[in-house]
Amino acid sequence: MTESTSMTSSPRPETAAPPAVRVAELTKEFPGGVQALGGISFDVPGGELTSIIGPSGCGKTTTLKIIAGLIDATSGRVEVDGAPVTGPGPDRAFVFQDFALMPWATVLRNAAFGLELRGMRKAEREQVAREYVAKVGLAGFEDAYPHQLSGGMRQRVGLARALAVDADILLMDEPFASVDEQIRRKFQEDLLRLLSEEKKTVIFVTHSIEEAVYVSDQVVILTRGPSRVSNVVRPGVDHSGGSDAIRRSPEYLDWVERIWAELRDYLEE
Repeated sequence: MTESTSMTSSPRPETAAPPAVRVAELTKEFPGGVQALGGISFDVPGGELTSIIGPSGCGKTTTLKIIAGLIDATSGRVEVDGAPVTGPGPDRAFVFQDFALMPWATVLRNAAFGLELRGMRKAEREQVAREYVAKVGLAGFEDAYPHQLSGGMRQRVGLARALAVDADILLMDEPFASVDEQIRRKFQEDLLRLLSEEKKTVIFVTHSIEEAVYVSDQVVILTRGPSRVSNVVRPGVDHSGGSDAIRRSPEYLDWVERIWAELRDYLEE
């Protein structure tokens, strides 16, 4: 049987693309002796979307922040294109769950903020930001402020800001968790469309099995904390048939049930 049809336990399945990110024996212990990560290892193929999923509190966001260089690991290492991660870098951009927008700044200023930090001239950064504001579906809202936008629109601004800096790797922490199901599905479709154009490597934290199967080339399943990698699978869902056809397909539904069966075991421990 192949990986596309079975839940074989393999922390590093063979892929066509070389790893853009390597996570090796990552541990994290917080003050008070709370151990979140118990030795996590997996590879992220370049140009693909890898989801991280697991029980609540298993360290998904912690793992993502260590990859981003926002917090330090207790032990282990993260490599990006073979170089060790020692802090934040221009090769990675973070999309936060809570938008992290500047409330006093317009949509355009928020989208251009990463470029502003890099010292790009105002006219040039606004031109780039305007392009990505349009790409995420917010053309005409460049002069609006965050309080004038819906939650879904604010999340689109956060995505535009991450895309504008042209980082090779996007790190997305449950980016669609705060929107309703209809908007969430539209965002998933838009994300896949954008990534087909932008050719980024994406690490995507989600608590939704359906979302992970729908958007991912690869899914990393974590155990309950202190977490380890339980499985790495490649659903291989064919996206050529459109959203409705995909969500009704036996292949998609089978993978949702397979991953749920594995996660349910940890919930029942």
